[in-house]
Amino acid sequence: MKIAIDAMGGDFAPLEIVLGALEAVRETEHIDVVLVGDKTQIFKILEDNNETNNPRISVYHASQVIGMDEHPGQALRKKKDASVVVATSLVRSKDCEAVIAPGSTGAAVAAALFGLGRIKGIDRPVIATPMPTVNGITVMLDSGANSNSKPKHLVQGALMGAEYAKLLLGKKNPTVGLLNIGEEATKGNEVVLATYPILENMKTINFKGNVEGRDIPKGTVDVVVCDGFVGNVILKFAEGLVTGLTQLIKDSIMNGGILAKIGALLIKPALKPMAKKVDHTENGGAPLLGVNGVFMIAHGSSKAKEIKTAITIAADLVERKIIEHIRETMEIEGAVKYEYDE
Repeated sequence: MKIAIDAMGGDFAPLEIVLGALEAVRETEHIDVVLVGDKTQIFKILEDNNETNNPRISVYHASQVIGMDEHPGQALRKKKDASVVVATSLVRSKDCEAVIAPGSTGAAVAAALFGLGRIKGIDRPVIATPMPTVNGITVMLDSGANSNSKPKHLVQGALMGAEYAKLLLGKKNPTVGLLNIGEEATKGNEVVLATYPILENMKTINFKGNVEGRDIPKGTVDVVVCDGFVGNVILKFAEGLVTGLTQLIKDSIMNGGILAKIGALLIKPALKPMAKKVDHTENGGAPLLGVNGVFMIAHGSSKAKEIKTAITIAADLVERKIIEHIRETMEIEGAVKYEYDE
C-alpha cells in the first residue's frame, strides 16, 4: 500500500513530516510512503537519516507550496504544482491509495474536492474528528470543512459519521445526536430545526435526538453532527482546555510543597493512560469524508509522531474500505430524494 504525503505542509515541514514517514515505514511491513514536495530538501533529510536507498520511501517533486495564510481557492488556481495538489493527484491516478495533508485545512479540502471529486449523493465533504470521552470515543463532524451548512449537509454528515463510527468503534448500530442548545426538538436555529425531523425519519441511522455540548465529553452518543464552524470551535476549545488544565495541575504540584510532589509521583502511573487518551497528538488528524479517496487532514502543528499515526490510520481506512461503505450507504438511503433546501 502506498500513502502519499504533502511533505511541505504544516509548521514543521518538511523535517517532521519526513521523520514521521520514516517511523511509519520502520514500524509497519505493508505501507510504502511517497513524499511529495521539494526533492532537494526531502533528500537532504533522508540522507541525514541514512534512508536514501530505502525502497519503501520515494520522493515525488512538487515545486510549490500553499501557505497557511493563502486563500485556498485562489492558491489552487495559481499553484498547480503545489505539494498538496500533486499528492492528491497521485490518489486520483491510483498510484497511491491515500493522502496525508498537514498544513492549511482550507487548501486540503479544496485540493480533495477538485482532485478527487465527491461521492455521489454528497454535496460537501466533512471532517470527522474522534473526540475522547468517558465512554471511549465520540465522532464529531463536521469539525472544520464547512462553516455554513444547510440541513442536507448535516444529514449527509450523519450518514457518513455513522458509517465511520461502525468501522472506528466496531459498533453495528452507532447512536447519532444532533448538536443543539437543548434537548427539545423545538430548540435551535433554522438549520437545526429543519434537520431534526429529517434525521428522525431516516431508517439507516440510529438517531437519538438533540445533544448539548456537555454531552460530547460524556459520550452520550457515538456520533455528534454539527456544522463546521461550531465543530471547529468545540475542537479548538477542547484542545486548549486540556492544555490549560494540564498546566494548572503542574503549577499546583510545583507550588504545593513536598507532599504535593510526593503525591504526584505516586499517582503519575495511574494518570498516564488518561493523559494519552486526551492527547490530541495521539489521533494523527481526521479523515475528510465524502470525497472519492481516503484523505487524512493532519494538524498544522503535526510532528513526526502525529504523521506516523495519520499514515497508519489512513492505511487502516483503505483496508476497511471506508469509501466503498459510504457509497453503499448513500445508495441505500437515497439521500438526494429529500428536498433539504426547501
